[in-house]
Amino acid sequence: MLLKKLFATVLCVSLLPLAFSCKKQSGETIKIGAIFAVTGPASFLGAPEAKTAQMMVDEINNSGGVNGKHLKLIIKDSAGNPEKAISFAKQLIEEEKVFAIIGPSTSGETMKIKTICEDGKTILISCAAAEVIVNPVARYVFKSPQKDSHAVQKIFEVMKKKGITRIGIVSSNDGFGIAGKEQLEKIAPAQGIQILISEVYDKKATDLTGVLTKLKAKNVQAVVNWSIVPAQSIVAKNMKQLNINAPLFQSHGFGNIKYVKEAGEAAEGIIFPCGRLLIAESLPANHPQKSLLMKYKKDYESKYGEDASTFGGHAYDAMLVLIEGIKKAGSDKEKVRDAIENLKGVAGTAGIFNFSPQDHNGLDINAFDVLTVKGGKFVKYE
Repeated sequence: MLLKKLFATVLCVSLLPLAFSCKKQSGETIKIGAIFAVTGPASFLGAPEAKTAQMMVDEINNSGGVNGKHLKLIIKDSAGNPEKAISFAKQLIEEEKVFAIIGPSTSGETMKIKTICEDGKTILISCAAAEVIVNPVARYVFKSPQKDSHAVQKIFEVMKKKGITRIGIVSSNDGFGIAGKEQLEKIAPAQGIQILISEVYDKKATDLTGVLTKLKAKNVQAVVNWSIVPAQSIVAKNMKQLNINAPLFQSHGFGNIKYVKEAGEAAEGIIFPCGRLLIAESLPANHPQKSLLMKYKKDYESKYGEDASTFGGHAYDAMLVLIEGIKKAGSDKEKVRDAIENLKGVAGTAGIFNFSPQDHNGLDINAFDVLTVKGGKFVKYE
């Protein structure tokens, strides 16, 4: 009996260093969840986001981590499905016990998991653009893309300069399309813009000639399409087929050169508001975003062999904001949340972030430039 007690004591003592070692090791890792539409119709968004987030985590870990702690990224592919996003959010919070969640890729998914993250007291930094994500403000919810209301204002500024007052709108029936349509209709009257017709199409549509024929019959001076789905290319091609010569304006969801390639010649002349990532090379050397934009483009394009997009940039900014919060506040979730809410002057791909308790997006209208397509490339609109 004495030998058994002695053996048990020795065993416990010998295991103590291992127990402390395991505890220390687990404390040195910060789990970050990510929900991206890596596959499916919204993969234009999610695939570059997932690649960007992983690239950043690898780079940070290779440099020693954040405050000496390594990051573990857990990516879930929602394929743009809100129900999958809900399931993954619960899994990441309840089972994986993640520190924060980056994403989802789309506004519809984000709105579905917003309350889940609030209830779970888990920081969510969305990569989706709809303003309703952060308006009204939710304690734990932030977003990295620019506001759709600012995008609308930029579009209307160009229209006024071009003497356009009568327009037609087409928009997708997903969260981003619905939110954008609301902003367009809300802001138009004060800008002297008359909406002659506003049509909604299925986000899975492969032909929009029927919808666009209605706009042509109204003799609109311009067409605004608001979506993030491949229909952005389809609208341009169908307008060309129908000989609709009015200029086509797109949302900031057009910021991926793949949409231009899909539309071909029909993409020429499209006008849209966007961040400066797509024209980084042309920025003056002293621009506060230039060095960051150039580094991200170089790192991403050399690693993955494809053009960087603003969507990958949204993930870059979401990770950047989270990391800045952790650097300032350590690994206490509440303190990091507070730190993010008070970040000022942080240069990201989308603009200069200045968060506040009243603003969980942190970007003003100056985060946008207006771009167009010329010779199959994005250039600044003059």
